[in-house]
Amino acid sequence: MATVCPVCKVEVEEKKARATSTYNEQTYFFCCKACKKKFDEEPEKHAKKDKQSV
Repeated sequence: MATVCPVCKVEVEEKKARATSTYNEQTYFFCCKACKKKFDEEPEKHAKKDKQSV
């Protein structure tokens, strides 16, 4: 299943995601560890951005 990295907005296959984080009981999948780090530093910023784009 494909999803979108909440930081850089590229498509990510969940099974091939380089990293994941859980925030507000939702799992986010990332294209790289750098995006996970950015998300973990400001999850509210990126989680909101992700919800707006859906």
